[in-house]
Amino acid sequence: MKADFLIIGGGIAGLSTAQCLLQKGASVTLLERGITGQEASWAGGGILSPLFPWDYSDDVTRLTSRGASLFPAWTREMHELTGIDPEYDVCGMLALPPFDALAALQWCGKRHHSSWKRADTASHELHGQEGAIFLDDVAQVRNPRLLRALRAHVVALGARIVEQCTVNEIETAKENVISLSTSGGKASAHAYIVTAGAWSKEILGRLALRLEIKPVRGQMLLFKFDRMPLGHIVVQEDLYLIPRRDGHVLVGSTLEDVGFDRNITMEVRAMLWKRAQKVLPSLKGRQPVQHWAGLRPASPRNIPTIGRHPELKNLYLNSGHFRYGVTMAPAAAEILCNELFGLPQPFDITPYRSGWGV
Repeated sequence: MKADFLIIGGGIAGLSTAQCLLQKGASVTLLERGITGQEASWAGGGILSPLFPWDYSDDVTRLTSRGASLFPAWTREMHELTGIDPEYDVCGMLALPPFDALAALQWCGKRHHSSWKRADTASHELHGQEGAIFLDDVAQVRNPRLLRALRAHVVALGARIVEQCTVNEIETAKENVISLSTSGGKASAHAYIVTAGAWSKEILGRLALRLEIKPVRGQMLLFKFDRMPLGHIVVQEDLYLIPRRDGHVLVGSTLEDVGFDRNITMEVRAMLWKRAQKVLPSLKGRQPVQHWAGLRPASPRNIPTIGRHPELKNLYLNSGHFRYGVTMAPAAAEILCNELFGLPQPFDITPYRSGWGV
């Protein structure tokens, strides 16, 4: 029997979309070229906010805010059902200068939740905190744990997951997809959803139209402390430090336009370490315990494409979330499922349909 939906890509977008569809009673098969949850979704830091939200358009912050608002109940449900704790934590985020202070004040003033952080109330270890701003409601999640919980929940709901399965071609006839040609043979369903992150455009091939999604590498470092020196996330320009409950501090990240190259480099390791030490001096002399890279699905202005293909009735896309795929995940899945089932949307979704360029 054909599944109702066949999802291509098993990262956070694919798994959250599958979860939403399954909860609405649909049958789902998910195909993943490698192992579910092991690409960009796993590699990210898990900050549930844009780093400097006042620098982004409303189209981005509307989706990240909606996603962040869904996380408490979403992670609580998965924890209760699977026993895996995604470690959702409202720890706050300290933004260090330089940044556009006027834009920040105006943005915070509209939301009534953030305040200027006095230098004498910030961590004594932090450098350059004068004029910083503290976003007290910013949360984080531990990506690998979130993905394990999400995968377990999707399987429990009845999804069929096929790993190590590469999609070679999307076969069409008239105005519909009729099947997929994969490394494991033909696969078909009533509808198809591409959630393949940085690989989405390549999978779509000629069907991508004018879609602009490409890989952008980000490298990260991980440090371990016996006594945690930070109580909240710290951001300065494009550098961030994220404290974990178990004493780890994650340092990231780069934006490297190097195609599908996931290799780490010693130059970036040295650069991130040096910059992080200026913010947190206790990192001096402390070697990273891990160094990795992931490939983000970059899109113009950080705006993802969510919705039906302009020319094919049963092909959909949920991709191009760039730096904020984890934050946007539950909201993006909600929007797509609302479209598929004819349900009301939480806000105007027109901006997330424009990525096709037609």
